[in-house]
Amino acid sequence: MLKADRIARILSCITHEGSANVHTLAELLGVSGATVRRDLQELHGRGLLNRTRGGAVTGAVNLELPLRHRRDRYPEEKRRIAARAALLVPDGAVVGLTGGTTTGELARVLAGRRDTTIVTNAVNIAADLVVRPEVRLVVIGGIARTTSYELVGPAAERMLAQYHLDIAFIGVDGLTAREGCTTHDEMEAQTDRAFLRSSARSVVLADSSKIGRVTFAEICPLAQVHDVVTDDGLGVVRERELADGGVRVHRAG
Repeated sequence: MLKADRIARILSCITHEGSANVHTLAELLGVSGATVRRDLQELHGRGLLNRTRGGAVTGAVNLELPLRHRRDRYPEEKRRIAARAALLVPDGAVVGLTGGTTTGELARVLAGRRDTTIVTNAVNIAADLVVRPEVRLVVIGGIARTTSYELVGPAAERMLAQYHLDIAFIGVDGLTAREGCTTHDEMEAQTDRAFLRSSARSVVLADSSKIGRVTFAEICPLAQVHDVVTDDGLGVVRERELADGGVRVHRAG
């Protein structure tokens, strides 16, 4: 296993479980305990977790993992969510996409369509689409966030104000009926709001692990969301809470 893959799996495990010990991680990865200890020490030095005696714990509440380390979390669910979300996009639509692993999957689905315009502030999505002549691509400029590969800030918001989107898909780090949509970064939240203001229809893409979570910065209240596309892991109670808030919930089976 390549080191990058090993690091991603360690971060995914500890972020999901809250903690892990060296023995468990060594068995999971099929490597020696010494290798795991070196990896944990490196991640501790980078501030991505806290090293403990015999293992590690998450470095902070609601830790924001860099995008490259989030790609292997719930990959099948994200692909199914993207496929289901694509059904909401009419032919010839102008589509807004913020950054995120699930919106990135949606971009790949939409890349094969003709007469679709995609407006995005995510440099990784733009890099995937720029070689696809079928898609008309508009890239929103701004300050680069190295964690999410997004361009954010006042310049991005001014540029978005010049466009009219038929439908905008936003990724979130948390979603609840009471607190609405939230993310880790305040400037990213402001740019996400600019996407929503420019769009006739607002859709949240979120795997079920994010529903019921609240993170630092509010993007918008639930009342500003028209649809949520998620996976079959969403509980009945949480689905009812979203539906009671006037949101159409689409499950990706």
